[in-house]
Amino acid sequence: MNLADHILTIVTFLPTVGALLLLLVPGRGASTDNLVRSIALIVTLVNFALTLWLWAMFDNSNPGFQFVENYPWIGESIGYRMGVDGISILFVVLSAFLLPFCVLSSWNSITYRVREYMIVFLILETLIIGVFATLDLAMFYVFFEGSLIPMFLIIGIWGGARRIQASYKFFFYTFVGSVLMLLAIMAMYWQAGTLDIQRLLAFEFSPEIQTWLWLAFFASFAVKMPMWPFHRWLPEAHVEAPTAGSVILAAVLLKLGGYGFIRFSLAMFPDASLQFQSFVFVLSIAAIIVTSLIAFVQTDIKKLIAYSSVAHMGFVTMGIFAGNELGVQGAVFQMISHGIVSGALFLCVGVVYDRMHTREIEAYGGLVERMPRYAFAFMVFTMANVGLPGTSGFVGEFLTMLGTFQVSTWAAFGAAFGVIFSACYGLWLYRKVIFGALTKDSLKGILDLDRREMVVLVPLILLTILFGFYPAPILDVTAGSVELLVNNFAAATGNVPAVAAMAP
Repeated sequence: MNLADHILTIVTFLPTVGALLLLLVPGRGASTDNLVRSIALIVTLVNFALTLWLWAMFDNSNPGFQFVENYPWIGESIGYRMGVDGISILFVVLSAFLLPFCVLSSWNSITYRVREYMIVFLILETLIIGVFATLDLAMFYVFFEGSLIPMFLIIGIWGGARRIQASYKFFFYTFVGSVLMLLAIMAMYWQAGTLDIQRLLAFEFSPEIQTWLWLAFFASFAVKMPMWPFHRWLPEAHVEAPTAGSVILAAVLLKLGGYGFIRFSLAMFPDASLQFQSFVFVLSIAAIIVTSLIAFVQTDIKKLIAYSSVAHMGFVTMGIFAGNELGVQGAVFQMISHGIVSGALFLCVGVVYDRMHTREIEAYGGLVERMPRYAFAFMVFTMANVGLPGTSGFVGEFLTMLGTFQVSTWAAFGAAFGVIFSACYGLWLYRKVIFGALTKDSLKGILDLDRREMVVLVPLILLTILFGFYPAPILDVTAGSVELLVNNFAAATGNVPAVAAMAP
């Protein structure tokens, strides 16, 4: 068997095989828990290595889908179809990259039902990668909705004091929106006679039908990201989730909505996307400005970072619906960068929470005196979060604003205000936690990053800086697929891309 012919199946379902393996580990107790952790770590590392091989074998010059697997299931309409293009492959790699860090960050903090915890995370990895790798709309819906269940369990079982309320709120918000998407998928099947995503991309839906389909998909993706004002579930879910749960929620699960907007809304419903462009811009700017102001008055570190995530997703939706290469490229880059930076910020919160068992900002101050390595790591990720040049956060925000400026100066102007606000709350948080006098007795014995925490944070620091100075590894992969998408969008809507219009 040629590995390349089935690499996506292997990458998608290897974590589930690992979960089944954990069920066979006999016994209970500390030694068994350590064995379970080790097996889960090995499985996630092997899977990440396979995604790196997938990335290395990917042909950047081919804008279409690669590593395609196609096995009909119900006639020719519904089948097991897998494949990745220059957009989806990066999210597959990102998902596999973060799972080993989730396992390592939970090594000491999760002490009960360890086997079940690792099983749930491994199954979640399968479902997330499946979303990005599938080329069948029915399978997409199964993977997309299935990812709710493991996260529901992670928050509800291993979360904080209000975990039950947070988990049900998370499930209710995200599930209700997706019911409309299911109805839209049925309507698409009746129209096109297939759920093959490749064939649907070539099918022309009438402008009237596009409007209703766009709204139905929007109801699901807007909640999943989440866009303002559909974000009410997110801060509470982040606060109550364990550290690894917050990492995977912010770094990957929020990206399912953005990926859906690119793959379906922009690509399959171009007329409706152009029709609702101003509407999306308004919600995006509101998300950037309003949630930044809300973040500034938070007293809980996790909740502040959660609101920050909503603001940064505003740049993503703004860039996507700009409908040009700069905007979409910037949106994809911003999602990848945010996956690294936001995940790292939640890991930093977990470091001090494991030591002090509080996330209240006022409980800290002067940590630089006792935790200089931690102060440096937290500084890098804070600077990236506020979009400092030289970090990955700057590249995504700059490209989305540049792409948006070509179609809407007022939207780009509003987004620029959000950059200023993010610097305000980001630097304020860093000053309150890291600088100042170390006056609190509870902090005088706090220890700096240990070896395991360094192993987790150092790779994230390096990537944050690397992609800030050298974004080509990401932009080169996405360029061909984004260009094809934007050209198809322009042809369908009759709009000439702004870059092409300015060319001599």
